[in-house]
Amino acid sequence: MRLKKNRIFVVIAVSLGILLLGSALAAAAGGEPGSVDDPLVTRSFVESQVNSMVAGSVDEAVKTSVEKYTKWQVMDLAPGQRLEAKAGTELIVRAGKTELVDPVGSGVPDVTAGTNITVGKVLALDHLLIIPRTDGRGIKALSKTIVMYKGEVEVK
Repeated sequence: MRLKKNRIFVVIAVSLGILLLGSALAAAAGGEPGSVDDPLVTRSFVESQVNSMVAGSVDEAVKTSVEKYTKWQVMDLAPGQRLEAKAGTELIVRAGKTELVDPVGSGVPDVTAGTNITVGKVLALDHLLIIPRTDGRGIKALSKTIVMYKGEVEVK
């Protein structure tokens, strides 16, 4: 009889232990994914976060590039300064005396006159020039000069 009571006691104790362990596991797993209780994040949460960050970065980069290539900028050059332009840059000399700088010797198209300007030539005012390649082409100020440009330039 005593052995039977011990067996029943052990079975009840083990059953209660299993129930307690099961309820503890169920309570721990009951949190919503991505919440403070359950730090596991869902794929949709990660994708939405990444998409919002990427969209912001891309929008800012596009806006900066669009402004650089579509808005005219105005720059003053002192005598002796060189303006070196990158490929696709548009230049208009508004005031002053300038000459073409062309280390390659291919020239720069003067779209207004429909001609090709070669190295050392004095540039006409208010003529649109387009720099075809990024190879050091640009203009050198011979007097105080005002230049309008669209694109990327570097003053040396």
